[in-house]
Amino acid sequence: MKFIKCILILIILLPSSTFADQIDFSYIKRFGEFAKYSYEDESSTKKFLKNSSFELSRYREITEMKVSYYLATDHKSKTHIIVARGTNNIENVIVDLKLHLEEDPVLNIVLHRGFAGAANSIYKDVKSLLKKDYKIQTTGHSLGGAIAVILAMYLDKEGYKLGNIMTFGQPKVTNVSGAGKFEHLRIIRVVTKLDIVPLVPPLDPVDIKNIDIFWHLGIELILLEDKKYSITKGLNSMLRATKFFKKMPDKKNLKFHKMDLYLDLVGKKLKSSEKIPYKNDFSFLDMF
Repeated sequence: MKFIKCILILIILLPSSTFADQIDFSYIKRFGEFAKYSYEDESSTKKFLKNSSFELSRYREITEMKVSYYLATDHKSKTHIIVARGTNNIENVIVDLKLHLEEDPVLNIVLHRGFAGAANSIYKDVKSLLKKDYKIQTTGHSLGGAIAVILAMYLDKEGYKLGNIMTFGQPKVTNVSGAGKFEHLRIIRVVTKLDIVPLVPPLDPVDIKNIDIFWHLGIELILLEDKKYSITKGLNSMLRATKFFKKMPDKKNLKFHKMDLYLDLVGKKLKSSEKIPYKNDFSFLDMF
């Protein structure tokens, strides 16, 4: 019965034919710049926001959780954006990603314990500043992206108006059923082809029948060289990791995870872009 339930959820999470043929890369760039400045100090972030319609509402480091974020607000468009800081250290990402999912009593799904703790700390800290009639967007790079997704889950549960959630190089945060429960969220996960962090932990095809495997939410936008990009979702997105992890990652992979590379690849697609199919080499016949 558990296997049948898993298969039904996987079918629901398969790529939809309603994906847009073109992506607005200037919009992607805007979120990417917000994410980049999560690594800067408060003064630099304020200067960055002066060139936009947003103002800095809070810049905070939560020392006990070793996490930081900032809240920017555009009162004219009634929009908040919460930006969580991540890490550029790919080794720490792999080490810190303990493969343990715990039940979240608020969301009634299982979440990665470390990511959920960080997101919950930020949510408690920022909640008093959020206006119910404002649209809220979240973003972040790396671990910051994982936090951004869980923050969106908490906000959705509390009835806030959510806009797009945009993450860059984000690791997985929940399992198949958890992803299914929040599939209605408008999440775009921007990745580079050789960034291993979005693939952590990798999908073992033998575990496909296990409903407790880690699983991604939302649309995956793969930034390829020059003007090219691909879009995947669900199972097709998850299977990217099966071939990649036949070779152990090393420090060379770090460059594919850096936020500067993400922005560089987005910049190459601002004037024109070309969507191409993404093909996985994996076949379900390999499972039998």
